[in-house]
Amino acid sequence: MRWCSEGMTLSLAPPPHIVTTTRWCGNNKNKSWEFEFQKAFLKLKFNKSALVIHRNSAWATQVEEAWSSSRDFVVVNFYHFVLIKNPQELVAKHLSFLELEGLDINGRIYLNQQGINAQYSGPSKDAITYVNWIKQDTRFSDILVQISPSEAGHTFPSLKLRYKPSLVQFKHGISDLPLLDPSMRALPLSPSQWRHRLQAINQNPNTNNIILDVRNGYEWDIGHFRGAQRPNVDCFRSTSFGLSQEEITASDPLSNVDKENANILMYCTGGIRCDVYSTILRQHGFQNLYTLKGGVSHYIKNEGAAEWAIPEGGMTPVSRDDKFAKCYICNVEVSELRHRNCANLDCNLLFLCCRKCVNDLKGCCCLTCTTAPRLRPALIGEQRYRKWHIYRDMDLQGKGN
Repeated sequence: MRWCSEGMTLSLAPPPHIVTTTRWCGNNKNKSWEFEFQKAFLKLKFNKSALVIHRNSAWATQVEEAWSSSRDFVVVNFYHFVLIKNPQELVAKHLSFLELEGLDINGRIYLNQQGINAQYSGPSKDAITYVNWIKQDTRFSDILVQISPSEAGHTFPSLKLRYKPSLVQFKHGISDLPLLDPSMRALPLSPSQWRHRLQAINQNPNTNNIILDVRNGYEWDIGHFRGAQRPNVDCFRSTSFGLSQEEITASDPLSNVDKENANILMYCTGGIRCDVYSTILRQHGFQNLYTLKGGVSHYIKNEGAAEWAIPEGGMTPVSRDDKFAKCYICNVEVSELRHRNCANLDCNLLFLCCRKCVNDLKGCCCLTCTTAPRLRPALIGEQRYRKWHIYRDMDLQGKGN
């Protein structure tokens, strides 16, 4: 935002389908204005030192939190399944907007015929400007946008805004899944509906209900909903609950389940994995599928730690502040789920780590690994390792020092 001699220019604007008229009053002496949007989206009072927002919507609440300082960085997450006939053209349109506006956006923003999946970081002003522009497109006007603070600037090293055949990676691909048909996806439950369901299930555990964690094993170790079994997977692409026709195993919570009568309650970090996987399960005959809308991050923000379990030695999450995870090494609370593989090639453990421990242990998961014979070079900032096989045959003795 900037001041001028005759008035104020405020780049933050709510979606046009909500705002119809605007009025302002004030004078240049005290630089105080009041804006009122006809449909009660926001009322802004701006002076030299403060921005006061009177809101009547959840979106306005997120804007208030993110706009506390235009220099603060935030992380924005959202996805939406909708038909896009010309995704390549839309990619070009998005890139053109970011360039013309000079927005400082880093992250992964993928578009294809099935919709959009975005996780990006940037200064709050830039991040909000971009998402407001996206919401002007009627196809994305009702997306659930989740915004959280980024304590150390950009969470992503660069911008990847492009067409991608799959919005999420799955071993068999998802381009042929009927994701645009809501009836093929699980029925979404709000955070409060999810909490009530879980409370009823955990009070009567003999009922025909299964709580399915569609995240990775290391994420379950950070924390999980009571009653959920630990997923025995390291990445979503290898998830296979309920799909195997082979011998029933204890690691599959959907083995030997009554597909027509069992209630499957699925949850993941942000929601998109559950939408995708519920469609796969629907095709395999599972009838009663429910998912947590917005995933764990949306739930914690709205319901706090209710029904959330922490493994022994873990931390108790603080209600409504998004810090429901901990560093694998020092147990410090973290709000960003930034995971990495251990720099020791012969360990390669996937773990969650704070920035300080990354630097102190040179990207390793423990002191022992820092003296291993095959260490990948320590990475700077948010960089990620290249494919494992690139390092496999290299002479890395001492390279991590």
